[in-house]
Amino acid sequence: MGNSSSSSSTTGQVERITVREFYESAKESLQMEIIAGEEGLNNFIEEKSLNRPALALTGYFKHFANGRLQLFGAGEMAYLRDLREETQAVILEEIMNRKIPGIVISRGLTPTRPMIRVANEFKLPVLRSRLKSKDFTSEATILLEQKFAPRTNLHATLVDVRGIGVLLRGSSGVGKSECALALIERGHSLVADDYVKVHLLGDHGLRGTAKELNRGFMECRGIGIINIASIFGVRSVLLKKSIDLVITFVIWQPGMDEDRTGLENQTFEILGQKVPHIVLPVRPGRDMARLVEVAAMVHALRQTGYDSATEFNERLVKHMSPDQET
Repeated sequence: MGNSSSSSSTTGQVERITVREFYESAKESLQMEIIAGEEGLNNFIEEKSLNRPALALTGYFKHFANGRLQLFGAGEMAYLRDLREETQAVILEEIMNRKIPGIVISRGLTPTRPMIRVANEFKLPVLRSRLKSKDFTSEATILLEQKFAPRTNLHATLVDVRGIGVLLRGSSGVGKSECALALIERGHSLVADDYVKVHLLGDHGLRGTAKELNRGFMECRGIGIINIASIFGVRSVLLKKSIDLVITFVIWQPGMDEDRTGLENQTFEILGQKVPHIVLPVRPGRDMARLVEVAAMVHALRQTGYDSATEFNERLVKHMSPDQET
């Protein structure tokens, strides 16, 4: 069993977001507009799914998911329009009394007059999207999962090396950015330098990205801040990347313990997820970028089921067997 290290950054579990945050982050991609109840944009969404209130419109509220955004599609809107306006108002008041965060109308459909009036009275936001209900649900669910995902921030550099997301960490000045720069020169891509925002996206695992302010920029000691995309091209910068491998740089000291076989599998824990971890001593003359490249390729091979260290160990054991002919 290998050693395990843990991230020291503060982690956070997002338990709710405002309707405003949802709207402002996706109003273009989800083709949304506000049509009523703008005063309620600070209402909280407490679940990362949408709810179709079909049964609630008939007065059945058992298991009603009131913490979710309520999506009114073609069926819900057609049902409302078949009712008298007085009846619509009573039903909508019953729904809004249950402290729902807001309503979204899909397909660009026009809300009824009672819906607008009651929403304004309750200060409950009503959004309208031009997307079909199915498309809106798919895209909005992905967005909500991202918003509710556990997250943390790490003092590290994240690069994409041949499809492997490599997180470079170590003390300040150890050479993380210089190594990343050398990797970029060799055709690999930068995700984030010095500060990595990490989200745990369910089955998709850990995802890292940069702060918007310094995305695509890197600090190079002795030179200053450089724009990676303008120097090496747009392909040298990625918006986000999975974190598949963690490499920690440490200053080499005489007599320090170094892994010489690769048989001991170490891990580094981020948001409860154990990521393969390699410790690389830094000393003059070592090509750290080349070592990181090789480490990424070794990790890629292990993902396919091949482990060179294990193969060599098996050969060694076989060679040492008494039955082995000399």
